[in-house]
Amino acid sequence: MTAVAIIIVLCLAETLSMSAFATYPALLSVIQQTWGLSNSAAGFVSGMYFGGYMVAVPVLASLTDRLDARRVYLFSATLSAIGALGFAFAGWGFRWALVWQAIGGMGLAGTYMPGLKILTDHVEGRIQSRAIAFYTSTFGIGTSLSFWMAGAIAGAAAWRWAFAVAAIGPALAGLIVTAALPPKRAALGGLGAAGVADVRRLWRALTNPNAFRFVAAYGAHCWELFGVRAWITAFFAFAATARPGAAGWSPATAAAAINLLGPLASILGNEVAGRMGRVRHVTTVMASSIALACMVGFAAPLPWALLFGAAAIYFLTVMADSATLTAGVVASSDPAERGATMAVYSLAGFGAGFLAPLAFGFVLDAAGGQGRGLAWGLAFAGLAAPTAVVLPFLVNRREPRRN
Repeated sequence: MTAVAIIIVLCLAETLSMSAFATYPALLSVIQQTWGLSNSAAGFVSGMYFGGYMVAVPVLASLTDRLDARRVYLFSATLSAIGALGFAFAGWGFRWALVWQAIGGMGLAGTYMPGLKILTDHVEGRIQSRAIAFYTSTFGIGTSLSFWMAGAIAGAAAWRWAFAVAAIGPALAGLIVTAALPPKRAALGGLGAAGVADVRRLWRALTNPNAFRFVAAYGAHCWELFGVRAWITAFFAFAATARPGAAGWSPATAAAAINLLGPLASILGNEVAGRMGRVRHVTTVMASSIALACMVGFAAPLPWALLFGAAAIYFLTVMADSATLTAGVVASSDPAERGATMAVYSLAGFGAGFLAPLAFGFVLDAAGGQGRGLAWGLAFAGLAAPTAVVLPFLVNRREPRRN
């Protein structure tokens, strides 16, 4: 297969594998009311998706250095489908929601970064950075479609059907990757050589100074990104109640539209980074997102067009460094240990994704609940805190080698 064909297949599979990703946050308000969940509990359920990811990614991503990554991908896509089906047919409240969210997150752990590993194994040279940008941008496309699909199906039928239909996507993704892509011999020995050696590889990846700054920045990036994605639908719902009849779209549709801006921001951001330098680009984008995070949560009383515009601009700054960070960590990693490096990178990012929705919900509860504009403003401002901590460590750092 040509490099272009491989990129197309993996981007299509990534989009399909994400069909269940945003179903819960898109329907958060409905599920929260149905099950009587507090904001903290609802945020915990949202974060548990990334808790499952954290548990699984060190194992599944590292296995791609030892096994044909397609096998890891197929197994994990099956887990994603099971998690969605569990919500549809065995979602019986808070505790079961935690279980199915964790299983879905484990599925993502074995499709997103292993899919990127497959891509970088087959596509090398100058085109690799652009291929990474296109692949990571499909995460946002899949998220947008997941938001839109969940809202559309739940609007026409019971909310459980949104989860049932969403299970089809990852099942198709696993079949496409396994059937369409050629096998790739693993860089290291098989499962028999795993164990302590893999722990050491993870440690070497963690202590690689060039790669670690991208790991730390990715953690801050994901804190903002997944905090916003988990609560943006509920935020738009709050704004709609504050100004009845002002919104032209449903909250889920508005959230989908916001997320659809992400791929464009990610791809264009990577192109800008190629001209101005990765570290300089990342620091500029992060400084902008800090300022906007401290403002957008207080924008609910504004006219709908201004509110949507403010949220859209904030999301653009959050996403503008996404592909740049991923391309940076790939360029900084040892090719023989790329799977382990991606595991550490993912663990930092999606670990932040686990904590951010919970922290957001905790701030909402502590500041008076979803009915208070001050609570939303403080919760959004809290998304900027890790970025503010990481930013000084990125300034004036030497650029790593480029692809």
